[in-house]
Amino acid sequence: MVASIPERTTLNLQPIQQHVSVSFDYKVYFTNEVFKLKNHMLAQLIAGDGEQKPKKIVVVVDAGLLEFRRSLLRQIALYTKYHADILTLAGDPIKVPGGEAAKNNPKLVKQIHKLIDSSGICRHSYLIAIGGGAVLDLAGFAAATAHRGVRLIRIPTTVLGQNDSGVGVKNGINAFGKKNFLGTFAPPYAVVNDLSFLSTLSDRDWRSGIAEAVKVALIKDADFFEFIRTNSEALRRRDMDAMQQLIYRCAQLHLQHIATSGDPFEMGSSRPLDFGHWAAHKLEQLTNYSLRHGEAVAIGIALDTTYSYLLGKISRLEWQCILNTLVTLGFVLYVPELEEKLSQPEHSRSLFRGLQEFREHLGGELTLTLLQRIGQGIEVHQADLSLYKQAISLLQEFVEDRHRKSISSFLSSSVSESLT
Repeated sequence: MVASIPERTTLNLQPIQQHVSVSFDYKVYFTNEVFKLKNHMLAQLIAGDGEQKPKKIVVVVDAGLLEFRRSLLRQIALYTKYHADILTLAGDPIKVPGGEAAKNNPKLVKQIHKLIDSSGICRHSYLIAIGGGAVLDLAGFAAATAHRGVRLIRIPTTVLGQNDSGVGVKNGINAFGKKNFLGTFAPPYAVVNDLSFLSTLSDRDWRSGIAEAVKVALIKDADFFEFIRTNSEALRRRDMDAMQQLIYRCAQLHLQHIATSGDPFEMGSSRPLDFGHWAAHKLEQLTNYSLRHGEAVAIGIALDTTYSYLLGKISRLEWQCILNTLVTLGFVLYVPELEEKLSQPEHSRSLFRGLQEFREHLGGELTLTLLQRIGQGIEVHQADLSLYKQAISLLQEFVEDRHRKSISSFLSSSVSESLT
């Protein structure tokens, strides 16, 4: 006779509630010529970690930067030798391409991981990333995923890096034709904004970073936008004092948002600092990244500003003021890719496909930031594609009208000069 098996008693086990609170602190420093031997800032911030023995560092450098700073690698070597009681350069610096090429090649992540491994870098060592925002994103992703996190010091060398991407907590690379598909939220150990690097920038890169300042001013600080508007000609002429003020205030606003928004790692679906970015990310892809990120953001800002105007959320005067400021700064606000395949929203070449990709990237419902007025953003959760088509047409009309007036003004001026 087979013994019967007693029924298993169902245990009434309650969920275990776990709560982990983690505090992150890091500083954004401002200096000139960070690798001058007598500039002790970098050495001191590393020495400030409390450990007495010299710290190993590896360095990742934007190759494009070396075209203008040919002595940079030598300066780094001399600096580490001069501060040998604090720093040890472990291995030769890695040179990686700048721009989106840095984020489109997954082999570069493996190359940095290999350097970290072969140099004996541990979680108490440092990776120093020097370059534009894309290089910082790449190096930050590699640092965050090696040993589950190597200390990262960012030295942004572009306006965009110093006022926005270089001071935040995000890292990432592109994959599957999408911006930042692979990435991490990992705060840096520190950020060092060396303003001397800005003199090496092309006019396009100088101007490109201003777009992010316009963005954050429009959604958070009307006084800051007024500063940009009144100094737009000076900024276009590469006035360094105006640029330093712009970078400082823009970085300050971004850091305040990260610290006080209640969602520093973007666990929800809201991302107000991405005003204008749904279109910008898609335009970068559609133009095969011939548009700089900031150039695409300027167009995205112009489009969402125009859409906000058509929705009746901002006045015609505000709309014109914003677009005129962007033009005065030197931005082109219309490219043919805006209208490609608009009648087929799901087509991979349609701008409107960017809305779907943006929602997927955020997770949850679609959340777009528009303008309630200059200095105040507002979130919406749906997009009227027919109204967006009108916005694209109106934006094109604005650009063409500005162009006609510019030619007319130039001809009138030329006639006047010839008569005198």
